[in-house]
Amino acid sequence: MHKILQPDNWVAPIGYSNGISARGRTIFVGGQIGWNEQCEFETDDFVEQVRQTLKNIVAILAVDGAGPEHITTMTWYFTDKQEYKSNMRGLGQAYRDVIGKHFPAMAAMQVAGLIEDRAKIEIQVTAVVPD
Repeated sequence: MHKILQPDNWVAPIGYSNGISARGRTIFVGGQIGWNEQCEFETDDFVEQVRQTLKNIVAILAVDGAGPEHITTMTWYFTDKQEYKSNMRGLGQAYRDVIGKHFPAMAAMQVAGLIEDRAKIEIQVTAVVPD
């Protein structure tokens, strides 16, 4: 079971949690990017790369019997902050389509580049499956 950690006098965050506590089996998902299971990019569209990245994360979690609801933290690395900010509606829809209405603790940052030149996004996840 996860517990959202939200101080009473803080403004509630939108689309993420400030903190989560959890107990159980921990799964660490290495940074995933927006290519398919054959390591091929199908698009250069930012939102669609995010969608594919999230699908990749869900597929990895499923190997150990976990799902999006077990994600406790997500760290997003993107190459263009303006592209991220100008696509918030599409990103939100892609997130809800793949992850649902589960909002773990998150961090997001712009980076100078990712190892794969076509990658616009990389997301790293930690999940906890309750005992």
